[in-house]
Amino acid sequence: MHLADLGDVRIHYRIDGPEDGAPVVFANSLGTDLRLWDPILPHLPDGLRMLRFDKRGHGLSSCPAAPYSMGTLINDAERLMDMFGFREVVFVGLSIGGMIAQGLAVKRLDLTRSIVLSNTGAKIGTKEMWADRIAAIQSGGIEALADSVMERWFSKAFRDGSGLELWRNMLVRQPDTGYIGCSAAISGTDFFSSTASLRLPTFGIAGSEDGSTPPDLVRETVDLIPGSRFHLIRNAGHLPCVEQPEEYASVLTAFLREIGHI
Repeated sequence: MHLADLGDVRIHYRIDGPEDGAPVVFANSLGTDLRLWDPILPHLPDGLRMLRFDKRGHGLSSCPAAPYSMGTLINDAERLMDMFGFREVVFVGLSIGGMIAQGLAVKRLDLTRSIVLSNTGAKIGTKEMWADRIAAIQSGGIEALADSVMERWFSKAFRDGSGLELWRNMLVRQPDTGYIGCSAAISGTDFFSSTASLRLPTFGIAGSEDGSTPPDLVRETVDLIPGSRFHLIRNAGHLPCVEQPEEYASVLTAFLREIGHI
């Protein structure tokens, strides 16, 4: 386990693959840590140099006082990539991670060769919705929202199986402050205009049963960028990399090959 000291925050990260491998950065969703990507790793091609990390307030990263801004989360990713020499990467972001991907591509096109926008949007929800969610956590902790989050995250078939407890445990063990801080960042973000200015290879991934960022929202966001492509993974909710890891890895690998990254 490794912590990168960025001054105002210490970020838990993991780097896998050869130093000269094709660089790929993964940014996970609200309420998860870098283990979100574990299910797809066995299905990805050899030779990738992969950077994964826990956002501030999540996983084993430190948890500064809330609220956070999206600019701060983007800056954390930027500093981490600069620290370890990740340039011209394919940045794969899921949910809030996809918002970080959009913002980073606008700010530092030298770092981002292309982006994968998974189960995300240029704008997610409303200020009122996020205020209600933050208030619920302040009064009852993440546990108060856990069951409803599971319904948005996963298809009914997955919820009826044996794997749900692992992901519910991951959610409720995130610090309340970190969840609130990142919720505030999402609440204050509208990237429609800035994302529409992007001109880089973009691939969108959605889950047919996603209750957090429905396929139409993902498609609407991806369509802002000329030449982008979109793929719908059926029988999956907000975290298709968990429910359908082989298909997720397959379409991601195909995109990496299509753009000449591998």
